Amino acid sequence: MKISFLTQILIAFVLAIVLGAIVGPEIEAVSPLGDAFLRLIQFIIAPLILATLVVGVAGTGDMKKMGRLGGKTVAYYLATSAIAISLGLGMGFLFAPGEGVEIPPESIDDSAAQTEQPEGVVDTLLNIIPTNPFAGLVEGNILQIIFFAIFLGIGITAVGEKAKPVLRFFEGFSEVMFKITSFIILLAPIGVFGLVAPIVGDHGLSILLPLFKVILAVAVACIVHIAITYSIAVKTLGKLNPITFLKGIAPAGIFAFSSASSAGTLPITIKNVTENLGVSKGTSSFVLPLGATINMDGTAIYQGVAVLFIAQFYGMDLSLMQVLTVVLIATLASIGTAGVPGAGLIMLTLVLTSIGLPLEGIALVAGIDRILDMFRTSVNVIGDASGAVIVDRNEPLDEEEAKA
Repeated sequence: MKISFLTQILIAFVLAIVLGAIVGPEIEAVSPLGDAFLRLIQFIIAPLILATLVVGVAGTGDMKKMGRLGGKTVAYYLATSAIAISLGLGMGFLFAPGEGVEIPPESIDDSAAQTEQPEGVVDTLLNIIPTNPFAGLVEGNILQIIFFAIFLGIGITAVGEKAKPVLRFFEGFSEVMFKITSFIILLAPIGVFGLVAPIVGDHGLSILLPLFKVILAVAVACIVHIAITYSIAVKTLGKLNPITFLKGIAPAGIFAFSSASSAGTLPITIKNVTENLGVSKGTSSFVLPLGATINMDGTAIYQGVAVLFIAQFYGMDLSLMQVLTVVLIATLASIGTAGVPGAGLIMLTLVLTSIGLPLEGIALVAGIDRILDMFRTSVNVIGDASGAVIVDRNEPLDEEEAKA
């Protein structure tokens, strides 16, 4: 009997947890398996985004349609991010994770308090424009790759017939990258095992127990956001059964949980969304890379819980204005968070600074940040997929209305 891909990943995940708990830190020996798989994923991200996005933009042949796709995508991601941060704050008030917590000094990562400050809004926007597009490809700067690909696609469309050979090259290149991706993804169960087992082996109960309420609050908020927000959105706006949606995106969600990288999960997300959920390659190649860069609902949830935890730990009561400020800043900050492990910790400094909470509070959650990162990354990836489904399902209606 053939075991499904999802079942293989689940078996690898459970096996990693069991062996990690039994063997302990020595299980670190299997980490090269996870590192190798992540390198294979990183190896295909830049060319995959470039090829598929160029084809997606050039394939529309219509700047109005591309603007419509972009507008819907950003609007949906902003709305769900605002809901996510509100949900995170709500769970922070409900679970009160910072009240009565005594954290062992050895569990506090003091270096996290001096974490790198995030760039300003103007610098972030300017850095989207590459001074050298090939340097952006070499460095794996997703926003710059997206910028380059969009303008290549626009240029191909504007030139017309003479640029057809260029378009055919990128069409063939994108098919090659999809084929390479399908080969690499076959190794996902091994990668999941190599990523999860060392984490379970390294983190003991001495670190987890005092902060268990923080982990629980984030986990519950993430589950609620997926089960309610995304399910309702997919059902009402995407006309898709939520069970079908969750089952289709499950492999990407599980790998996101293991790798804690939205960008690293992108090839698997694209494959699941196109093959399992029926989203067109044109839409998925535009919406998903954008989502991996600007849609960080899980990060927004984490920031809401973390802010309440730190405030409660230091015995500080937040005013209504401070809470509203957190909602606004965290929504915007989540859009600027890179899809790489640990980036949410950096963006938390911006939120804490905006309401006057001590930056030293970051050190309190730094010890469990990798665990929290796993939950929030799964939400980010599933949210990206929900956006792709909703935008794709609504495109035909918009075209008919435009013709009418």
